[in-house]
Amino acid sequence: MKKLILAILAVAAVSPALLAETWKNASLMDSMCAAKADVKSNPDAHPTKCAIQCQKSGYGILTPDGTFLKFDAAGNTQVQAALKTTKKTDHLHVTVDGERKGDEILVKSVSLD
Repeated sequence: MKKLILAILAVAAVSPALLAETWKNASLMDSMCAAKADVKSNPDAHPTKCAIQCQKSGYGILTPDGTFLKFDAAGNTQVQAALKTTKKTDHLHVTVDGERKGDEILVKSVSLD
């Protein structure tokens, strides 16, 4: 019985780590513009200025298959801070560590590439 309990505890301790994912060099977009087909088809042309202006809609990334995954509140806050200090005018790419829940990422960390 003790072995079974230890095995269950070990699986429970490892499970959250298995759910964590990293997205590298992913295109960053605000949610409002990600809904526009022309912007979504060419995310590198999406200007930083627009991403900052549309911050109320929230942020997320485009996956290689074109799916938009939105960030949670913590991720949005981190992106807002990063955009305020960047000198990039477009080609916004990020590395994101977090956990995917449906079409949302529970962000642990996000940084501009």
